[in-house]
Amino acid sequence: MSYVVVARYRTKEGEENTVLPLLDAMAAASRQEPGNLGYRVHQGTEDPRAIVLYEEYVSEAAFTAHCATSHFEEIVLGKVVPLLESRDVLRCAPRPQVRA
Repeated sequence: MSYVVVARYRTKEGEENTVLPLLDAMAAASRQEPGNLGYRVHQGTEDPRAIVLYEEYVSEAAFTAHCATSHFEEIVLGKVVPLLESRDVLRCAPRPQVRA
């Protein structure tokens, strides 16, 4: 069972071209973490300021460890968050499979 995080960002006007390369670097660093199963950056097709991150970890503890990394603190908290108009993070755990 994996632990999924979906983060929705909206950049300040004109900041998407600064934020996206930072998030690409974040994705590359995050994929190297032992508990990371995937990290994808998506940009809105109708609204280029809308950015969605899809992150998958082996457990909630792995996500917590991710948030304590130097690259998270430096890139996301230090550089990306100040360039955002809004930030919403949804943490998800899988539901048990139902057999019909």
